[in-house]
Amino acid sequence: MSFNGVQMNLGNIAKLSDAKSRSISAENVYGQKGSGAMAEISDSAQAEVERIGQYQSNCQCGRELGRGWKVRPCSGINGGETTTFADIEGPGVIQHIWFAVPGEWHRNIILRMFWDDEEEASVEVPMGDFFCNGFPKIQTNIYAQPINVNPVGGFNSYFPMPFRKRARITVENVATEACPLYYTVDYALTEIEEDDAYFHAQFRRTNPLPYKEEYTILDGVTGKGQYVGTYMAWYPKSHCWWGEGEIKFFMDGDGEYPTICGTGTEDYFGGAYCFGKWSEDPQVGLYSAPFMGHPYGSIARRAGDKQGLYRFHIMDPIRFEEDLKVTMQALGWRSEGRFLPLQDDIASVAYWYQREPHGSFPKMPDKDGLEVI
Repeated sequence: MSFNGVQMNLGNIAKLSDAKSRSISAENVYGQKGSGAMAEISDSAQAEVERIGQYQSNCQCGRELGRGWKVRPCSGINGGETTTFADIEGPGVIQHIWFAVPGEWHRNIILRMFWDDEEEASVEVPMGDFFCNGFPKIQTNIYAQPINVNPVGGFNSYFPMPFRKRARITVENVATEACPLYYTVDYALTEIEEDDAYFHAQFRRTNPLPYKEEYTILDGVTGKGQYVGTYMAWYPKSHCWWGEGEIKFFMDGDGEYPTICGTGTEDYFGGAYCFGKWSEDPQVGLYSAPFMGHPYGSIARRAGDKQGLYRFHIMDPIRFEEDLKVTMQALGWRSEGRFLPLQDDIASVAYWYQREPHGSFPKMPDKDGLEVI
């Protein structure tokens, strides 16, 4: 098989391929060859401006320039509406996705991805959480290899997402107000190899975590695949250090005890010793690196100090043959040098690849269940 242009890296960037490059955006909604920048100034464009409201989409700013100029750079989605913004006939691979939405909608826009005409989504995550920005109105820059978030709120994914028959991406606006949606999906039409698995991402939230229970990041996964990343939006409710808990990977028939067990929450995310000394300086203990980071938070140990953390297993995927469950303990400190099981507000995104079919996801919380006060 000739090079299909799927597994891209600096080492093969000079290698030629017969893959066909395409892109979907508001300026070319079907990604068709030679069909970009064809929008015209029209009454419907003006209606879209009015629907989006204060976040006007610039649909009328090119009225003196006409077709071929910047006429439709943005789309919009009404409150309570679901829309399909990418529907691609395969085989192929999505190589890059870019979104820009206002910070108020980080938890109010639900991103879903479906591969090969499946009925249940393989990706179902609030937009902000998928891009490691789980707290509304807070834009956090992320400098990881698969996820980049750049000023101000430019969401980028470089996870390769292969499909064989069809790729369909939808967004749902669970808020009541209309939301502007800027987007680009860059993909290649090409043959996909037999051992290329499908991309998955799942959101969970527990608020509050029951006393002495471990937080579940992922469960119900069956089949063969590899776990490739974790994002956590952690809302401590106690005036204490919150990160003594250990991550656990139960795989391939594990019972009470896991095959892989970490040593502490900050250790799993690549830090150490509570991310630093107690400090009022909001920058102490914050970092964003290619595979792991603690880009948002505070180590002042105050209740309500939100924490954002990510770890991508790009160089060290967690491979499983039959099944997978992932949990994280929530532990702080109490008197006499004893651990305190915490009852925090914790949300997470699990990223993994596997063969289809996948197990059913837990029901997505409603708008109130997603809200962070």
